[in-house]
Amino acid sequence: MSVLARLYQPGLALLTDLYELTMAYGYWKSGVADREAVFNLFFRRNPFGGGFAIACGLPQALDYIRSFRFQDDDLVYLRGLTGRDGKPLFDRAFLDALADLRFTGDVDGIPEGRVVFPNEPLLRVQGPIMECQILETFLVNALNFQSLVATKAARVCLAAEGDLVVEFGARRAQGPDGAVSASRAAYVGGCAGTSNVLAGRLYDIPVKGTHAHSWVECFDDEPAAFRAWADAMPNNAVFLVDTYDSLQGVRNAVEVGKRLREQGHEMVGVRLDSGDLAYLSIEARKILDEGGFPDAVIMASGDLDEHIISSLKQQKAEIHAWGVGTRLATAYDQPALGCVYKLVAVREPGGPWREKLKLSEQIAKTTIPGILQVRRYRVDGECRCDMLYDVRQGSASGRIVDPADPTRRRYAPEATTHEDLLVPLMRGGEPVAEPDTAAQARDRAQKDLAQFHWAIKRFVNPHEYPVGLEQGLHEHRQGMILQAREEHGS
Repeated sequence: MSVLARLYQPGLALLTDLYELTMAYGYWKSGVADREAVFNLFFRRNPFGGGFAIACGLPQALDYIRSFRFQDDDLVYLRGLTGRDGKPLFDRAFLDALADLRFTGDVDGIPEGRVVFPNEPLLRVQGPIMECQILETFLVNALNFQSLVATKAARVCLAAEGDLVVEFGARRAQGPDGAVSASRAAYVGGCAGTSNVLAGRLYDIPVKGTHAHSWVECFDDEPAAFRAWADAMPNNAVFLVDTYDSLQGVRNAVEVGKRLREQGHEMVGVRLDSGDLAYLSIEARKILDEGGFPDAVIMASGDLDEHIISSLKQQKAEIHAWGVGTRLATAYDQPALGCVYKLVAVREPGGPWREKLKLSEQIAKTTIPGILQVRRYRVDGECRCDMLYDVRQGSASGRIVDPADPTRRRYAPEATTHEDLLVPLMRGGEPVAEPDTAAQARDRAQKDLAQFHWAIKRFVNPHEYPVGLEQGLHEHRQGMILQAREEHGS
């Protein structure tokens, strides 16, 4: 069997860190595997130095949970793992239990495409602790990467100011699975399409692309290459013009465009992939207009990101379509969102909940206990603040406390509307609704972004959107922190 066939075989239960399985074994050995638990998946800091993130990756996460099971050959592999004494790491009876393991709990989450902020649970998983624990690695992986790329795409599209943006990053992405996931996330974040044909097929994303420099180099000269391209694909005539001389390439494209027009077709435009894009695009626009092609599009590509696009916009570049690859598909300037998956409550079957707290000398790493919900408040359609509250206590006080600085407090604004962001996704291990398509998530992202003040979306020193704890939750957390410090002498 080939390496690819082995990697992408049915069943991904082993796509986990070993400590998830050793902890599961410990729960089983200790007789607490059925103890009910709640885990929250969240991130601690907005990516790219920005003011927001876009939630993404839910369909893959839910599909994994729904289909979760250990295959026979998975168990054979686990049977061969040994400890330091050379003896098996896991009892045979535990592996037999894994063979029958399925997720039987509940999942609530923030739908894809929503604008989200630090400390807000993107996903809340509730069920027997052994089941919930084993899911951690895959869930963090799926939401971490796709939310990161979707956020990057949203920033790129904001910089493009409504221009067409196409994701071009498959060849530079982190492996085949990374390429497909990045294409999907970039579309959710706002890109109009992708060059990745497999992602297009799997997720119904528009695919875009024409030719590379190798096409031009294959022919004796550039005009011959452009003529051959026009003959081969008269309905997809975008010419890459920078193989030899960009502006001469635009002139050659104009001549071939006239020939195309005589044949009843129309040149779509030209693509610039290198050089001084501001200067070249302005000069190219003149050539195209004077040649009779005022509607021909000028597309730019080549190591673009939101900062370069913003700069080109400020320079009045005549570019209205953007191919963004490496820096988007790899989240070039921040390789990870830093999602974590933390235990926040446990109980014996049928018993009362006991909140759990992870203490840290860094206040940002001290967790927020309880079964949390996120309530978003709006005034006249504009999002103003988010409140985290425990669903068992509600949000009656309406007072919001900054978890990083308890002296910063506010009341939920008057004359507001509000909504709770986490929605039911699975109950008893079964989905309760059809997953959103990538297009639905993309539409949600556009609508959500439009409801936030522009200062939150700027790239340099963005305004900090207020997210805080409901006062009762804050006070309960503070009490738990003080008690833990007294008990542990810290």
